[in-house]
Amino acid sequence: MGKTYERIDGRLRTFIEKQHLFFTATAPLDGNGTVNLSPKGVSGSFAVVDERTVAYLDFAGSNAETVAHLRENGRITLMWCAFQGPPNIVRVHGQGEPVFRDDPRFTGLLAHFPGVDPTPHGLRAIIVVTAELIRDTCGYAVPFMSYDEDRPLHAQRFAREDDASLSEYFEKKEHVATSIDGLPGLPLPLPGMPAAE
Repeated sequence: MGKTYERIDGRLRTFIEKQHLFFTATAPLDGNGTVNLSPKGVSGSFAVVDERTVAYLDFAGSNAETVAHLRENGRITLMWCAFQGPPNIVRVHGQGEPVFRDDPRFTGLLAHFPGVDPTPHGLRAIIVVTAELIRDTCGYAVPFMSYDEDRPLHAQRFAREDDASLSEYFEKKEHVATSIDGLPGLPLPLPGMPAAE
């Protein structure tokens, strides 16, 4: 029933870009480590960079498990489900990398996200994923659910932070600089946002 794709284009790309929600899964190399599964859903925060590369904006939060796992081993799976229209599930398995604010590539990558203002969300990195396996499956058991709108709470919470106070917020959180399993997470202190090109 499932199909494997060589690239992210055409109908597949259209489907991915229309979804309001996707999920990321990562894990440490240690078999006893904590598997992480995260929902991502700020409209405009996901982009197809090219036929085998995707990226998403990594916003402020109370942990940094995905960042820590990617820094250790790079393995990541992204998943989208059709909650409306024909049933479909798409997974992109690949190698991911967190690109931090002080990386020379950061500003150029940020240009792939013209539909979202990252400022109020406390943008801390851009996650870039190179696809190694792209597959879809039926999704027959995924229920119909409707999208109403993005919640405003994340932007409302982090809009009041500047670079310095955001860095202080992260430093107070137990699992931002270090993951649940003790892996290096978000490098702190947080560099300032680079000036737009």
